[in-house]
Amino acid sequence: MIALGRYDDAYMINWESNVFPGVLGRTCDRPCEPACRRGRVEEKPVAICRLKRVAADNKGDVSSRIPQGPFAPNGKKIALIGGGPSSLTVARDLAPIGYEIHLYDEQTSGGGFMRSQIPSFRLPEEVLNEEVNYILDMGVHKHFNTYVSSLKEILDQDYDAVFVGTGAPRGKDLPKLEGRWDAKDKVHIGIDWLASVAFGHIDKIGKKVIVVGGGNTAMDCCRTARRLGGVDVKVVVRSPFEDMKASAWEIEDAQHEDIPIMNCHNPKAFVVENGVLKGMMFSKVQAVYDAQGKRSLVPVNEPDIFIEADDVLMAIGQDNAFPWIERDLGIEFGEWELPVVNKTTLQSTLPKVFFGGDAAFGPQNVITAVAHGHQAAVSIELYCQSMDINARPDPMTNLYSQKMGIHEWSYDNYVVDDLRYKVPHANKEVTLTNRMIEVELGFDGLTGFKEAQRCLNCDVQTVFERSRCIECDACVDICPTSCITFTINGEEDDLRSRLLMPALNKSQDLYVSDILPTGRVMVKDEDVCLHCGLCAERCPTSAWDMQKFLYNVTKASHVCPSAVV
Repeated sequence: MIALGRYDDAYMINWESNVFPGVLGRTCDRPCEPACRRGRVEEKPVAICRLKRVAADNKGDVSSRIPQGPFAPNGKKIALIGGGPSSLTVARDLAPIGYEIHLYDEQTSGGGFMRSQIPSFRLPEEVLNEEVNYILDMGVHKHFNTYVSSLKEILDQDYDAVFVGTGAPRGKDLPKLEGRWDAKDKVHIGIDWLASVAFGHIDKIGKKVIVVGGGNTAMDCCRTARRLGGVDVKVVVRSPFEDMKASAWEIEDAQHEDIPIMNCHNPKAFVVENGVLKGMMFSKVQAVYDAQGKRSLVPVNEPDIFIEADDVLMAIGQDNAFPWIERDLGIEFGEWELPVVNKTTLQSTLPKVFFGGDAAFGPQNVITAVAHGHQAAVSIELYCQSMDINARPDPMTNLYSQKMGIHEWSYDNYVVDDLRYKVPHANKEVTLTNRMIEVELGFDGLTGFKEAQRCLNCDVQTVFERSRCIECDACVDICPTSCITFTINGEEDDLRSRLLMPALNKSQDLYVSDILPTGRVMVKDEDVCLHCGLCAERCPTSAWDMQKFLYNVTKASHVCPSAVV
């Protein structure tokens, strides 16, 4: 769609599943990209994340294509606690099928941690507002500036179901570290500090700043500190560089802004003189791994290291916090005080209460929160309709042949070397002066087209029809990756070892046909298949076909399709 310039269509396809294309096109952790088949040909996959942004930045007014209320009510009322991506996804799925949605959040507007934790130089406020409002404008009853202090009070309001999407709001600290409380005004919890910056409560910081931690929050903290007056900003992390939890591109952006990352430094003490923070002491460690790959950090026989600091930002992780959930309601809590939640249905031990996003299983990311929202909405619909909550509807799928002639296809299947295009950045000297200026500029239309053209059409599937196959092995001969093998069937491990190219990645299923006339089976290793279509072009009997695969993630509307608006 992007290569064709159909940006509105591309955006809406993405919106159906991912809900926040403009947000995710800037901030996504990119869990889909490792599966991209371009990675079989070159080092880097198609920039799927950045192409979402291309669609979002270049679309027109799509508001008329978003479900428009008012919707016919179904008599059911749902409470959403927390205004982040998971809760908003539940609202997006349930409002159009008649649910009365009430959203509670202590912030002034929706978005949750997308608003308070992701800096504006990564996610402009206008982008977030647009995509959040698409959902809120569906008739959601908004209760902003409202801190829910009691789940019981919510349950007493006769909601048919309650969804908890409050995130993981408590930043971790090092409360027992020597000197921690001697200069407490200069030691800040990272996520709280980012929120204070986002809402305008903090607009400056000392010139020398230490950021403790190695995740994405640490990268956001150090880059924000540079924009608020930090001249000498350092990230200090216990782990080796290769074990850092931050995304590689987040680390690159921090380093591009002249922020050094000091690895294998374990915090030892805050140094305070006469009530004034002077810095921190760190001991050097090295990582040692046992036979199972478990890491231990072992002290190195080197002197401790002192690093000067006017301020310290603690970005060492986040915890869940549910002080507002009474413990006599029937909701069980397990390890780390996380609620006991079914991983498929997201239902708690109190049947009408569901959890999603970071609130369910601890800190993850936006796209995971969206996925939880879709699944929770399905569960709520099943629960409210007195149906089996474990009987999940299938996703909507379709296959369409791409054949236009004997050897002609409606897509370009030519595989060429085509390196990934770099996303341009705004001038560093400018962006470091204003935290509201977006750093990444995104692809322009032409570069977006070129990057989209790197796609190897993994949405076009190879479809094999056993009855047409004459076992001539022409497809085997033409396959550029040797992913097709005709052989005697067997147990999976044995079969994987007998292919032309042994299939070592057991996380990827094999495509195995029924028994052929010779007693053999056709086996295709999807892990290395490029979907180039050469097998279908070469096949003399059209046993192979290339068919476009369309997938629509399971939604609440699939439970009772007649309810779709």
